[in-house]
Amino acid sequence: MAAISVRDLDDDVRERLRVRAARNGRSMEAEIRHILTAAVREPEPDADLFTTLLDRFSDLGGVDLAIPARSTPARAAGFAE
Repeated sequence: MAAISVRDLDDDVRERLRVRAARNGRSMEAEIRHILTAAVREPEPDADLFTTLLDRFSDLGGVDLAIPARSTPARAAGFAE
C-alpha cells in the first residue's frame, strides 16, 4: 500500500473532512481514502431507456396480448399535400 502526505491543507478543509468523517462513522484517513477512491472510479456506461426499464421490471414478467387479425389490408403512407 502506498502512503501520501498532503501539505498546506487549509484548516477549513481539514475541519470539514473531520466533520464528514464523523458523520459517516469513519476516521479521517478512511474518509479521505473513500473520497479519493470515488473520485478516480470509472463512470459506469449509461444504459439506454429500454435496457434500464427492462432491468428494472423484468422480474415482474411479461404479458401475452392477443393481436387481432387485420380486417383491411395495410396501405402505404401518403406524403402528398
